Amino acid sequence: MAKKGALAQKAAELEAAVAGLFTGTPAAPVKKAKKKAKKAKKAAKKATKKTAKKTKKVAKKVAKKAKKAKKKAKR
Repeated sequence: MAKKGALAQKAAELEAAVAGLFTGTPAAPVKKAKKKAKKAKKAAKKATKKTAKKTKKVAKKVAKKAKKAKKKAKR
C-alpha cells in the first residue's frame, strides 16, 4: 500500500490534470521524486563512506594490538 502522502500527491496531480483539460492549461511537471531519489543516493553514499572509515579504524586498531602482542611475545 502506498503511503498517505504519496496518495495525496497523486490525487492532487490527477485533480490538476482534470482541471487542465477544462481550462486548457497543462499540469505542471512533478520533480519531487527525482529530488527524493537524489537525496537518498547522497545519504547512502555518506553511510558507505562512514562505514568504510569505521572499518579502516578498527583494522588499524587490530593491527596495532597484534604488533604489540608480537613485540611482547619476543621478549
